[in-house]
Amino acid sequence: MRDVATRDRNGTSSIDSVSLAIIEQLQEDGRRPYAAIGKAVGLSEAAVRQRVQKLLDQGVMQIVAVTDPLTVGFRRQAMVGINVEGDLDPVADALTTMEEVEYVVMTAGSFDLLIEIVCEDDDHLLEMINKRIRTLPGVRSTESFVYLKLRKQTYTWGTR
Repeated sequence: MRDVATRDRNGTSSIDSVSLAIIEQLQEDGRRPYAAIGKAVGLSEAAVRQRVQKLLDQGVMQIVAVTDPLTVGFRRQAMVGINVEGDLDPVADALTTMEEVEYVVMTAGSFDLLIEIVCEDDDHLLEMINKRIRTLPGVRSTESFVYLKLRKQTYTWGTR
């Protein structure tokens, strides 16, 4: 089977319509049986299984269980904007190793990096910002945006 994701000479990825339909089915229910997906997209169960494995192997998608942090003991979430002096890579690399850091993005604008952190409580959040993030070599400043209430979080981009 050929690759399900191809790249043009600019590095832009494209995915065929059948693979997009499979992804959409899994975004609705990550536990949906391959036979049901096959029926919805017009493929056999075996063909769906192969395509899903290719999508996973090529890093196009992941199948994960998404939890609500509040229900598993994490009462504080925050977005942290970070300004860095010098090379961003070492700071970004250090942040990616921290278990509390959910994602790290390099940005253009007011901050060099944006991260999302999930903490047990305010003391844990303070410890993360004051003792672990601000002490990283190269970190010049931080600004924290504490989440009061999450109103929307979806994982359906790329298919609709």
